[in-house]
Parts: sequence; C-alpha cells; structure tokens
Amino acid sequence: MTKPIHIIGGGMAGSEAAWQIANADIPVVIHEMRPTVETFAHQTEGLAELVCSNSFRSDDDEGNAVGLLHWEMRAANSIIMDMGGKHSVPAGSALAVDREAFSQGVTEKLLSHPMVTLERGEVTGLPPAEWGQTIIATGPLTSQSMAEAVLAETDQSSLAFFDAIAPIVHADSVDMSKAWFQSRYDKGETEEEQTAYLNCPMDEETYNAFIDTLLAAEKTEFKDWEKDTPYFEGCLPIEVMAERGRETLRWGPMKPVGLTNPHQPDIKAHAIVQLRRDNALGTLFNIVGFQTKMKYGEQARVLSMIPGLENAEFARLGGIHRNTFINSPLLLDDQMRLKSRPDIRFAGQITGVEGYVESAAMGLLAGRLAVSEARGESRQSPPNTTAMGALIRHITGDAEAKTFQPMNVNFGLFPPVDNAKTGRRNRKDRYKAYTDRAKTDWTAWLQA
Repeated sequence: MTKPIHIIGGGMAGSEAAWQIANADIPVVIHEMRPTVETFAHQTEGLAELVCSNSFRSDDDEGNAVGLLHWEMRAANSIIMDMGGKHSVPAGSALAVDREAFSQGVTEKLLSHPMVTLERGEVTGLPPAEWGQTIIATGPLTSQSMAEAVLAETDQSSLAFFDAIAPIVHADSVDMSKAWFQSRYDKGETEEEQTAYLNCPMDEETYNAFIDTLLAAEKTEFKDWEKDTPYFEGCLPIEVMAERGRETLRWGPMKPVGLTNPHQPDIKAHAIVQLRRDNALGTLFNIVGFQTKMKYGEQARVLSMIPGLENAEFARLGGIHRNTFINSPLLLDDQMRLKSRPDIRFAGQITGVEGYVESAAMGLLAGRLAVSEARGESRQSPPNTTAMGALIRHITGDAEAKTFQPMNVNFGLFPPVDNAKTGRRNRKDRYKAYTDRAKTDWTAWLQA
C-alpha cells in the first residue's frame, strides 16, 4: 500500500491539499488541533472554517487575477471552489459564501472520502521522519509550539503581521427606512446580485462625528512582544485607516460612488457603509472593510452611529489576531519543500500568501506536487504565466527575502504580455491577454 501523506492543519490549504491527494488514490491523514486546542478566531471544529470575511473576492476570470485563480482551481477539481459555488450567496460580481454551510460541506465531503482520515489533536513539533511526506498548513493561527519548532529548525526570527476581523450584524436589526439594497454600479447579472449589499448613507456632519468618535474609542492593547508587528495593508482596521487621514475611509470602504439612495434620490451621500450577505438565508450581514481592534463595548457604541445601524444586533463583533508566516523565499525550494527537511512541504497563508483563495491554491499545488513525488515522478511547478505559478514563484524565489511580506495574487506578479506582437493595449485588453495566456498554460500543465 502507498504510504499516507500527512497534513497538519485542516483549514483552507490543508483541506484542498487533502482533496487533491485523496483523489489521486493516495491515503491522507489530516491532523487538526481543534477542538482539543482552540484559537482566538475559530468558532467551530469544522474544516475550512472562514474566520474573517466570507468573500472569495472577484469571480471575473478575464479581467481580475483572483478571478483567474478561481478558474484555475476549478479546472483542477478544487473542493474549495466546488463548495464555494454550491454555498454561494449574492455578492455582485464577487464570490461570497455562507460560511457555516461552506465549512460543513467541505468537512462532509472530505470525511466521506475513503482515502481521508481525520485525527483530532495538536501536533506540537515538526513531524517525525518516519511519517514521510508531510504538508504543514497550520495557517496564520499556527500554535505557539508548532511555530517554535519551525523557528528552531529554520534558525529564523518570527515573521508576523496583524489581521483584523469585521463585525457581523443580524439583518432584521437594520433600519430599512434608512438603508437599502444595491450593489455598487448595479453589478451582477441577476436582480439578486444587483441587490446583494445593504447600504447605509452618511451626510458630512455624521461622517465627521463618526471619525471623531472612532479615533477616540478604546482599542485593544498589544503585548510588548507584539508592538512592532506590522499590519497587512490589505486588511487594515478602520481606526488605523482613520488615523492616516480624515478622508481615508471615505475613499476606502466608505466611498460614496456607484450607489443611489432610494429614500433620498436627489441627495448625494458624503459616505456610505456597505454590508455584504454572510449566509444563504440572508439573516446575517458583515460590515464590508470594517475590520477593527476596538474593544467590544466600544464597537457597539461607535457602530451605532451609522445610519440604519442605531439598533443593530451583532452576531459577532470584530477582533484582531496575530498571523504568522515563514520567510519562504529563503526557506522553501520551488516544490514548496523546506530546504533543511525536504520531507516537509508548507502550504497556505503560513507561506506568505494572503487571502482565502490564495491559501487554498497553495494547498492545491502542495497536494499535487506531493502526489507526483509519491509516484516517483519528476514534476515542475506551473509556469509563472499562470496565477498559481506566479504565486509560487513569488514566495519561493522572486520576492526579496529581507523585505518579504504577505501578498495577494495580482497581475504585477506575472511576466508582461508581449506588446511587441500585440501592440499597445488598454488595461482591459492587457488583463484579457494575461488570462488567455494563463488558461492555455494552466491547462497544459494539468495535462502534462
């Protein structure tokens, strides 16, 4: 019998890696520490639980790099994209999911697979050599003992950043005499998609009072060893954005464009807060871009200043947690293996990719590369003309190790299209050229 491949961590990356391995008829053991060991952010013991947003971001596979990543994962029979599609909720041109149903779907599908075994309990150190191939996909909330074991092996200082969680509101507590349903610029092909967001308008006086109160609110205190940890720029707390300038929020998550208030169609809002559906029933909405480190009591007080949320009831308040990642350009080879222990691969956010989809994509690649190794095959990583290849090339070689920070997928990671042959392109045409090339090269890599 083929020796099982072990995966430490049952999040997005670990779940996707397990699915890819199991579908290659190789046994896989998932080691998940929850519920034996809890984390600050998780609420359940389910696999692939989403702890921050419920959005997988843009689903546009012709003009957006993350949408292209969706396409590549679907082409590779991704469990994450399959369950994401089956448990999607309206989100305009984005893909968002019912987080509980999504996690339950991934868990049930994996545990029903004859090649998958789930073992609950913490793995407190690096895996023993007799395990053979192992994928560490412990994510941004890696336990202290595992983090210390990795650091001891790599002789590196810890790299980390702070990530924040946005509050979730009960939909029936929103005052609909002030709020309305509409996606920005009415994006989406169906009426449901075009009305996927709840919008709460602010006039200039209300906005300025909100900013003043937000800046003065009590925030979570950091421990001494956390004070020099940076934030991830793509997920800044609202109070940090407000500290950067009074207009920052108004032209960030609160930008008042592409929306018309049916209650006051002739009055242009100074700022608009959007809420996105968080479950299929439409009973829960998360406040878009409103990650926060305010203390719990302060959150309810400050957020009640938003028109329409004066009496809002919260299913979950926001929070902040410390995310850990390794210096992948220095420590990993192009097969995602630890250079000092080639029997160990890393996958997911711990490698320095940022985002649900990017994390799952690195799990997909780690799983497929592990399968090739188990079969004694020589397999190259996908070309950097693909979204998958661009990400793995960035974290294992192209990024500068001294300044390495988490990265979302973006077209800046791709080699330029050949303008000598195609002539000058506008951005839409250029992105289409990127995605056309990527789809051809990804399909060829899958079939190789």
